[in-house]
Amino acid sequence: MRIPLTPDPCEGVRRPVWRVQTEQATNAEVAQVQLEQLLADTDHRHSAGTARPTEAEALDAYSQAVIRAVELIGPSVVSVGIAKRAPEELQRRGLPELRGAGSGVIIAPDGYVLTNSHVVRSAERIELHLQDGRMLPANIVGDDPHSDLALLRVLDSGLPAAELGDSSRLRVGQLVVAVGNPLGFQATVTAGVISALGRTLRTERGRLIENVIQTDAPLNPGNSGGPLVDSRGQVIGINTAVIAGSQGICFAIPVNAAKWVVSALIREGRVRRAYLGIMGQTVSLDRRLAVRHRIEAPTAVRVAEVHAGTAAERAGIRPGDLLVILGDSPIGSLDDLQLTLGRHRIGEPLVVQLIRNGEGITIEVRPTELPD
Repeated sequence: MRIPLTPDPCEGVRRPVWRVQTEQATNAEVAQVQLEQLLADTDHRHSAGTARPTEAEALDAYSQAVIRAVELIGPSVVSVGIAKRAPEELQRRGLPELRGAGSGVIIAPDGYVLTNSHVVRSAERIELHLQDGRMLPANIVGDDPHSDLALLRVLDSGLPAAELGDSSRLRVGQLVVAVGNPLGFQATVTAGVISALGRTLRTERGRLIENVIQTDAPLNPGNSGGPLVDSRGQVIGINTAVIAGSQGICFAIPVNAAKWVVSALIREGRVRRAYLGIMGQTVSLDRRLAVRHRIEAPTAVRVAEVHAGTAAERAGIRPGDLLVILGDSPIGSLDDLQLTLGRHRIGEPLVVQLIRNGEGITIEVRPTELPD
C-alpha cells in the first residue's frame, strides 16, 4: 500500500514514519482480531461435533462399512448341506449316512454356486439353503481338488448373484469381511484386514495354490466356501483354510484364480494342468557348479525317478539330473517346479536346463496333462 506523505510546514522536511507505524499497528490489530475470531469459530465447531471426528464416530464409520458390505453380499451367500454314505461299520450301527455343511456363494443368476472342493467331496446329495428360506437341490458341475474349489448348479433362475471383484487390485491393510452360512440361518460375519498377499497354500492333495490372500478375519470350518468381500461387497476371494494351532491366520483363494477355475469347469467339467512325470527332491547346489553355470539359486531339484511313458522320459530326462531352469524360471525347489508347470500350457514345448555329471544340458519337453 502506498502511504501519502505530508510535508512539515515548519521544517520543510517530509516525515512519513509516524503514519506508517500507525497504519502497521492498525493492520496487526485487525489481523489478531480476525485470527482470534477464526480460532473461536473453530473451537465452537469442534465442540458442536461437526468437524473433528471423535473416536466413537470413527468406530461407527467402520461398523457402517462392514454393515453395508454384509447387506450387499448377504443374499448371495448360501448354506451347502451334504449327505454321503457312511462307512460300513457305522451303517451296521444304524447310521446309513453322514451329513456335513459348509458355505457357498451364488456367482450367476442362472444357478451357479462356488464353494470349496473339500466341502462337497464324496457327497451323494447336496442341498442349498438360501437366505430367503428356499432349499434347492444342487449338482456338481466340476470339482478341482488342486485349488480346493468346486462349482455347483441349481435348476433355478433369477438368483441373487454376487458381484465379483478384482483380486489383483488388493492392498495389504485393506478392510475385508468374511461371510458364511453354515447352518442355513442368517449369515455369520467376521471382519478384519488383508494381512499379506502372494502367500502359498498347500492343499490336502499336496499341491500348491499361489497368490493366496492371508487375512486376520476369523473363520470357522462352517464358513469354508463362503466369500471374502471388500467394503463394496464385491467378492475378492473364497475362504478356504485356517492354519491349525495359529491365532488369526486364515486364507482365501483369490477371485481371479477362481474365475479361471470356474471357466474351465464350465467348459470341460475339470481343470487341466501340465505334468512332466518325475519325482524329485530339493537339494543344495554345489557352489562351483553354480558359478560355472551362472546359476544364482543356492538349490536345485534333483530327479529321483522318471515315470515310464511320460513327457520327461520321452525328452530324455534321467534320474540324477539337476533341474535348474524351466522355461525362463529358475527352479530352486519342488514348489518352484510345480508353480512354473501350473502356468504352462499342456502340449506346448518347454525348454529345460539341467546339469548332468557336472555338464550343462538343454532339452525340450512337451508337458502332458496331470492325471487325476
